[in-house]
Amino acid sequence: MRQALRHLAVSTHGIGLVEITGEVTRWVAAQGIVSGLLTLFCRHTSASLLIQENADPDVRTDLLGFFRRIVPEGAGYVHDTEGPDDMPAHIRSALTQTQLSIPVEDGRPMLGTWQGIYLFEHRAAPHRREVVLHLLGEPPA
Repeated sequence: MRQALRHLAVSTHGIGLVEITGEVTRWVAAQGIVSGLLTLFCRHTSASLLIQENADPDVRTDLLGFFRRIVPEGAGYVHDTEGPDDMPAHIRSALTQTQLSIPVEDGRPMLGTWQGIYLFEHRAAPHRREVVLHLLGEPPA
């Protein structure tokens, strides 16, 4: 049994989904683990992680619109220390997830054909986010 750990820095441009599938897949392949479990953890309370369709950009557009409708800015939140987008960002993060677990087979995350891994930035300003990757599994026999 082997394990590997990496801190992945992700730059965002404000509210939106940043695909990190390629970088994650390349890192997993380089670890020499053929079968195991990949865990991704977002170290923030106003950003989250999603596995979502990566073929049609309209999916990302609709997701952003949905979250703006169900968690609008200016809805009378008490917490507004860091601006009007701060509390909605925390709520959006609470409604999604900050950790993903993905099986690994043949040295690759077992994503479906149209699935991609995304960091979901919930704040309006650009940020530098950190995602921790932990891979646990078996090297080749």
